Amino acid sequence: MTAVTVFVADDHAIVRDGLVAHLAAHADLTVVGTAANGREAVARILQLKPRIAILDISMPELDGIEAARQIVAECPGVQVIILSMHGGAQHIFHALEAGVRGYLLKESAGQEIIEAIRVVQGGRRYLSPRVAEIVAEHVGTRGGTTPLESLSRREREILKLVADGHSSAEIGAKLQLSPKTVDSYRSRMMQKLHLADLAGVIKFAIQHGLTSLD
Repeated sequence: MTAVTVFVADDHAIVRDGLVAHLAAHADLTVVGTAANGREAVARILQLKPRIAILDISMPELDGIEAARQIVAECPGVQVIILSMHGGAQHIFHALEAGVRGYLLKESAGQEIIEAIRVVQGGRRYLSPRVAEIVAEHVGTRGGTTPLESLSRREREILKLVADGHSSAEIGAKLQLSPKTVDSYRSRMMQKLHLADLAGVIKFAIQHGLTSLD
């Protein structure tokens, strides 16, 4: 039987390496690549086209949910599983809306990640028991557009990069935009989110799992 190809993206080397070692112990799984940030993950996954992509949410450059959205849109054959410390309903629903096929919490991963890969590989969706409970508790309670959902893809990218400490010039170089254009996106993003300064941007990004304090 052909082994299932898997890609792992997590900005913490100890988590990434541990997960790779865990997957390598299973003969039916082959890790074909890893990445330490969301933008690198998207680029490498589109190149390698693994069957399964395991993504953290809080990664530099591009958060895991936006990375998943881009991967699903550009390479639908890749099945995305989120493995994250974030168990809030907002994170889970945003991930599902982005097209992920599985969602697990790091605290309960272990053997569960192997089960998730096999379930998703078989064409079904996998939610860890706690995640499934959260989804059930909040079904039918979500209404309207959340602040994060009001942003365009580009505005969300810039929100993430600003919160990570990049200047307009650095962001422009990464996204192939002029610093002036970046400033326009940044201003529009802050207006939509009703944020007055950089501290507010950083606080919003942390609260929504787009960046972390470490």
